[in-house]
Amino acid sequence: MRRKGTFASDAGMLSGPMTAKHDVVGAKGRTTTILTLGLPVIGGMVSQNVLNLVDTAFVGTLGNAALAAVGTGSFAFFMTTAFVTGLSAGVQAIAARRHGEGRMDETAVPLNGGLLLAIALALPLTSIAWLVAPALFHVLNPDPAVIELGVPFLRVRLLSAVFLGCNFAFRGYWNGINRPGNYLRTLVLMHAVNIALCWLLIFGNLGAPRLGTLGAGIANCVATGVGTLYYMGQGLRFARPAGFLRKLPDATALRTMLRISVPAGIQQLLYAAGLTTLFAIVGHVGTAEAAAASVLTNVMLVAILPGLAFGIVSASLVGQSLGRKDRDEAHRWGWDVVKVATVAMTVLGLPMLFLPGPVLSIFIHDPETLALAEPALQVFGGTIAAESVGMVLMNALLGAGAGKLTMMVSVGMQWLVFLPIAWLIGPVLGYGLLGIWIAQSAYRSVQALIYAALWQRRAWARVEV
Repeated sequence: MRRKGTFASDAGMLSGPMTAKHDVVGAKGRTTTILTLGLPVIGGMVSQNVLNLVDTAFVGTLGNAALAAVGTGSFAFFMTTAFVTGLSAGVQAIAARRHGEGRMDETAVPLNGGLLLAIALALPLTSIAWLVAPALFHVLNPDPAVIELGVPFLRVRLLSAVFLGCNFAFRGYWNGINRPGNYLRTLVLMHAVNIALCWLLIFGNLGAPRLGTLGAGIANCVATGVGTLYYMGQGLRFARPAGFLRKLPDATALRTMLRISVPAGIQQLLYAAGLTTLFAIVGHVGTAEAAAASVLTNVMLVAILPGLAFGIVSASLVGQSLGRKDRDEAHRWGWDVVKVATVAMTVLGLPMLFLPGPVLSIFIHDPETLALAEPALQVFGGTIAAESVGMVLMNALLGAGAGKLTMMVSVGMQWLVFLPIAWLIGPVLGYGLLGIWIAQSAYRSVQALIYAALWQRRAWARVEV
């Protein structure tokens, strides 16, 4: 009999396919398990990045300078907060491992540590970013109109950094214990708040001040804070028996969390810095190209979310299997999730491949900018299936605790291979936005092959968490 409002009531919601008897579960049952866990995560992650797309769609009506300002500011914010959001990898890996070990009264202890670290790291990082925001914009995009609009947008977004770090810690916890619905409900609430405030503050509707790009930043900041408050309420309701806000991880557990989270955070930070650098490279090609790249990247970040969501599912399934000391089952879950994600991402790529104009015209209203963006989106749509393989197996490795390995692959491929090539292809040789996007899809495909080879080697199975 279920007891309302307790952690124990939902701890075994997928107990059938999630027991040590995975080998008796058929392919259909395994696919059902993956989809049952994955669909709420997909919904939540899509809702999260819809926040950015809503900003883009609204701000797109204000012109190319506003669009480039919001795009550049969003990537700078992503770069500033990436190390903090990387903490979710450690929270999820340890919570999933404790779940698999049956230590249900300890699964929320890593969440407590993640929240504390998020606050401790976010405050100094964002304070520094606030001070250097004007100089950062001068580097990323030298257009004075973009700088004038973008600096206030970035600074108000930075006010939400602590909330964002806490939200990612909660995300890792809920996904690690097979409660992705909690994550979904929170992100839907944030999405609704953001849309309403964008409509009010960007355009000055219903007597609100007309703030333009600044209004978009305020809306996103408030929505993120609302999400944190809702997450706290969920934690108090569902996770108190699991140790939520009752004790911190001991020194050994904290070191383990940092061993997983620090490489993941560095990887996130340098990936975000790489995206921001890419945006700067495109900005040196031209303002229209920067506006097109802003929309393309936001569309792409939403489009890859199903693959990333299935990757988060694979991290939980792998971590729980390793908690039961079943390494073969952990290996099998990685490939099973890859199969489901590849099918889903292939279908998702079809509109981008065959109907790029209708997809992009929602956000881009300038004909020249639209013409620049269409072929680049087609390139991405044609290679998105390969992207899903890399995302799933990268997260599976993180779920096993192999954060250092994934960091080395991701950082090396992006900074030593792709970004130098992007600079050469774009500003130096003059192949423009399309050439840069072709190079980006090629490097991500090669990276997926590397992750596949590492997964097959199974060195990750010996990592202790």
